[in-house]
Amino acid sequence: MAINNAKISVIGAGYVGSTTAYALTLQKVASEIILVDTNKDKARAEALDIAHATSALGDISVSPGSYEDTKDSDIVVITAGIGPKYGESRLDIVNKNLKVFKSMVPEIIKYSPNALLLVVSNPVDILTYVTYKLSGFPKSRVLGSGTVLDTLRLKYAIEQKYNLESKDIDTIIIGEHGDSQVALWSQTTIHGIGIDSYFKAMNKEFQKEIKSEISDEVKKSGYDILHGKGYTNFGVALAVSRIIRAVIYDENALLPVSSLYTGEYGIEDICLGAPCMVGEIGVRRIFQIPIAKEELTQLETSANSLKSLIKGLNII
Repeated sequence: MAINNAKISVIGAGYVGSTTAYALTLQKVASEIILVDTNKDKARAEALDIAHATSALGDISVSPGSYEDTKDSDIVVITAGIGPKYGESRLDIVNKNLKVFKSMVPEIIKYSPNALLLVVSNPVDILTYVTYKLSGFPKSRVLGSGTVLDTLRLKYAIEQKYNLESKDIDTIIIGEHGDSQVALWSQTTIHGIGIDSYFKAMNKEFQKEIKSEISDEVKKSGYDILHGKGYTNFGVALAVSRIIRAVIYDENALLPVSSLYTGEYGIEDICLGAPCMVGEIGVRRIFQIPIAKEELTQLETSANSLKSLIKGLNII
């Protein structure tokens, strides 16, 4: 997939969709970006606003369109749906969005049967699973934004609390993009040193209570943003563009996207954030990295909580 030929369609021209289209335009990862929304005036206005900036960036086409205009897309980013209101969890809105996806996914795959589908709409893990089931695509070509943003938030929280630079922090969150997410402290390093060993060498305390405090801060950060402005858009748009760069450039990057578990960590038939190798074909594999027993228990709990919700859905 040559960068100068890539066609990316963004379904949903709301806060997340339009900001994602803008981020992709700024990063020049595609030659053509199509913005689709049931509110055609909104899609037209957002696309035109972004298109006005393209003369400063090079030969990039940004335009509104219908599903038919998305034909032969390399990547389709799905941001459409009903977002959570303040006080609602991402899981509260699953039934509202299931109906939307049942009408939307068949239209997407009708015109782009060879595309990679990247789900961003919440609850992203359940809707990634729904998209996988509705599309009939191989699991490698259906992924969600997963816990990529949560991982960035965790790095930011550590950076701010301890006056570190983000480039020196290596960490990852897996599981649900939501309240049952799992911060892998066992895999977190500072300057390449395990975080517990690092703080011990620095004569600083980094106890379990501190880890829980930081993890809780990360979990509630999205809700804090929702409370302040009613939506989130900048962080998730950059997280999505990071995933897309890994695909476009065939980076084989390790990113915690939401992917279908097929026995990894003893978990099957559910999409969750996982340490995935992401490249041109999508998810090449889930890495089964060693994690602490407590983290594995938390991951199993995360998977089971989502499975119990999916059991009550009439997906197909």
